Amino acid sequence: MNDRFLNQVIVVTGAAQGIGCRVAARAATEGARLVLVDRASHVHKVAEELSNAGCDVIAIEADLETYEGAQAVMDKVEAHFGRIDKLINNVGGTIWAKPYAEYTSEQVEKEVRRSLFPTLWCCRAVLPAMLKQGGGAIVNVSSVATRGVNRVPYAAAKGGVNALTVSLAFEYAEANIRVNATAPGGTEAPPRVTPRNTSEQSEQEQIWYQQIVDQTKETSFMHRYGTLDEQASAILYLASDEASYITGTILPVAGGDCG
Repeated sequence: MNDRFLNQVIVVTGAAQGIGCRVAARAATEGARLVLVDRASHVHKVAEELSNAGCDVIAIEADLETYEGAQAVMDKVEAHFGRIDKLINNVGGTIWAKPYAEYTSEQVEKEVRRSLFPTLWCCRAVLPAMLKQGGGAIVNVSSVATRGVNRVPYAAAKGGVNALTVSLAFEYAEANIRVNATAPGGTEAPPRVTPRNTSEQSEQEQIWYQQIVDQTKETSFMHRYGTLDEQASAILYLASDEASYITGTILPVAGGDCG
């Protein structure tokens, strides 16, 4: 077993499925003590599986779209483990796929609330703990969809994540807190346990979504989707001490597409 994260407390949000779940599973094999956060109850099953494999892990259900939800999570982590070494902000994902003129104002707000505010609030909530202990590392999961079709509100939210990442890194470098982000491209993943949008797609919506898939593959130099492991590897590298001289960086993980 690689001990890159031996006894380090790592908080992974959006850990019930997809990239977050894979990040947690791989960190567990490298000695991390884990806090898995999601608003889906399935996060407890993920934690149980990791615990059975020997990982020191807890699961917390929370709504991270509010500051109160994010703060409650960090308070629970400090009460349980006494510190927070790493934070992986993985919550987010486009809810609708359509041209911007087709969005309602409510949908625009929901997209931004889903894909910007959980990262914004969790960064704010974790800072006191990291400042108190003399350092830490934050990795935000952004997206190369900052340049893409049929998801302008999501792109705007992830652009906000990029700006947050760089500005926070600049502001807290002297406090020994590193802040970076990965920008995933299209990623192959199993069907979601909890769909982002439970409404059945119309024929037109299916066409708009296919346009996203086609554009994603076309603008990737490698013309394919990535794997969960390819995304998790980059995230964990930035979180690790191997990246000790890297901060304020947005790392595209998209086969050459830089967003």
